[in-house]
Amino acid sequence: MLEFASTASPAPQPGNRSPLQGLRPDQVLDEQLTTLLEAVSAPVLVHGGEQVLFANTAMQRLLGYPLSDLQAMPHYAWATQDFIAPLKAYGERCLRETEALPTLECEAMTANGSTRYLEVTARHNESAQGPLVLLTCMDLSDIRHVQMSLLDVGRVMQQILENNPVPTLVLDANCRVTHWNSGCVQLTGIEAFDIIGSTEAWRAFYPEPRPLLAEMLIHEELRPQLQALYGDALKPSSLVPKAFEMEQFYPHLRGTGRWIFCTAVPLFDVQGKTVGAIASMQDVTERRGAEDALKRHQQELERLVAIRTADALKSHLELDAFMENASVGILCTSGRQILRANKKFAEVFELDDGSAVGEYTRRFFPDRKAYTDLIRQTIPVLKRGESLAHEMSLTTANGNEIWVQMIAYTSDTQDPTACIWWLLQDRSDVMRAQMELVRNYGEMKQANARLAEAQSQLLQSEKLASIGQLAAGVAHEINNPVGFVSSNLSTMRRYMESMLQLIGLFECVTIEQLPPQVHGQIKQLRKAADFDFIHEDLPLLLQESEDGLNRVKKIVQDLKDFSRVDQSDWQDADINKGLESTLNVVMNEVKYKAEIKRDYGQLPAVRCLAAQLNQVFMNLIVNASHAIEQRGEITLQTRCEGGDWVCISVIDNGSGMPPEVQRRIFDPFFTTKAVGKGTGLGLSLSFSIVKKHGGRIEVESTPGKGTCFKVWIPVRGPEAGEAKSG
Repeated sequence: MLEFASTASPAPQPGNRSPLQGLRPDQVLDEQLTTLLEAVSAPVLVHGGEQVLFANTAMQRLLGYPLSDLQAMPHYAWATQDFIAPLKAYGERCLRETEALPTLECEAMTANGSTRYLEVTARHNESAQGPLVLLTCMDLSDIRHVQMSLLDVGRVMQQILENNPVPTLVLDANCRVTHWNSGCVQLTGIEAFDIIGSTEAWRAFYPEPRPLLAEMLIHEELRPQLQALYGDALKPSSLVPKAFEMEQFYPHLRGTGRWIFCTAVPLFDVQGKTVGAIASMQDVTERRGAEDALKRHQQELERLVAIRTADALKSHLELDAFMENASVGILCTSGRQILRANKKFAEVFELDDGSAVGEYTRRFFPDRKAYTDLIRQTIPVLKRGESLAHEMSLTTANGNEIWVQMIAYTSDTQDPTACIWWLLQDRSDVMRAQMELVRNYGEMKQANARLAEAQSQLLQSEKLASIGQLAAGVAHEINNPVGFVSSNLSTMRRYMESMLQLIGLFECVTIEQLPPQVHGQIKQLRKAADFDFIHEDLPLLLQESEDGLNRVKKIVQDLKDFSRVDQSDWQDADINKGLESTLNVVMNEVKYKAEIKRDYGQLPAVRCLAAQLNQVFMNLIVNASHAIEQRGEITLQTRCEGGDWVCISVIDNGSGMPPEVQRRIFDPFFTTKAVGKGTGLGLSLSFSIVKKHGGRIEVESTPGKGTCFKVWIPVRGPEAGEAKSG
């Protein structure tokens, strides 16, 4: 202990004022002492209970304060808030007691705000002016940082081991279990508190004592037993030096036993001495089961492959026998050459040597064009995965022409020419018979045409004989009344127009200016007669009467023309207008059953027999109304398609037709109506009229939803020959 003065003074009592208080540092410490303290490398601070008297350079550097600042503060002011009181009490105790005090650990707040961990030692010393405290410090900050880092690393390692899903255990140098994570608990069923600290880790895996793989890595004297215990299952790890791996079945785990893959790694200290081992385990029971199942499956596959190979060989032999004895020619071609052919092919194509292998296929075609045409037709079909069925004329080796029916197919759609199989049959006799039948049919057709022509001439003669007189008489009898009725209607129209003009002028006069009696009579008569309706309906009635007369004239004209088959009535007609006029004729029958919707497109004039097409429209509209049981809807639609065709659609939402009825609706005398309600000739006649125009009728119908008839008529009419034949 340093002695600051020879005279001793009593230690200050608690609550007494320090005798050094108010003295300057140089009055307490002489220059020789401060020089001595300055030479000390450890941080040193001297105080007398309150005021800091001296701090050497090491202390100033530690706290970051110059000596003047330290001398201006209490001796405990540099401590953190939590350590001010303990440091102050520690200094006061040192002033009171002369015995050596234990060290105190505290935290210092430096001038730059950082915290340092210190171990301080206080010693009681006497001076001429009173007791002093000599405080030496040791900076523990770096040591504390290392300790905390090691603690953090330990906690992290502990968490890694504990939370690792892989079962992991750690043994120390004495083979004592130090770590047993939750994975081990789950695998073995043994809790950590039952085994940690024990040297009997074997209990978790074996019924009798035997060293674990990890224990054998710790004790070198046990390593010779590795081969005996584990055999070929033990292998050095390819990932971790000095580590070993093995896979073993443990029959006592979980009752039924488990396959475990274990990796054991020795642990070394800094001198390289073995201080323990760590073992990680993986339950590979499911993998081993899958491998066993895979092996069994592979063996089964190998057995099936052997069976299939034998079957394939047998099938190959049977196929060879079938090909050679087949009744049709069979050959396989690649590119332009024949790879394989049977005896029937050689027979059909008159090959004297009996073999076609190596022959070029071009040899059996009458010319190059026939060959290239067949290839051009075959390849696209085979690329689609389809087979080609074809008939054509080929040539035998002796130059004879034969008619062959062929079927071609390939197993490689990506490159069909690599391998094409052909089935060929000589159909020459059949072809000759067909040609004979065609010739006979042509002769029969010509005979029937001549017979039909003779019959037509006979019927025409009879018509001219019987109907000619009737037509002339009917025309004469009808034309007379039609003539004066038409004249009267024209006169009536002039009278009506004049009368309506006169009434119109009267309408310009204000009837309120007339006498009340006359005014009342006019209103009463106008209301009773519904004069506005008469004014609107009268011109229509006259127009309809004139249309009726024109129709009568047309009927008379048709009767007169009936006896002349060369009479032509083809004209450019407005289909929309004809459809509308037909609708007006049948409106009385339709309007109570359905609402008419018109959807007319802009159509060009169509070359047609307008009256006959009107009859088609009438049949379709009437049939649509008959298909509607209660109140429904009929849509009339016209469109021009592509500029060459017009399409007339009659659509209803009636009862519709099943498929079996749709197939027969154009047959003569077929009807679904009750007896006496229909003749079954309407659609048949309509079909004939449309066909006569070079058109077609399409029908789409769904039972319970309705029917749509579409009539397609060419704009420019049928060809002259077709029109005449119709």
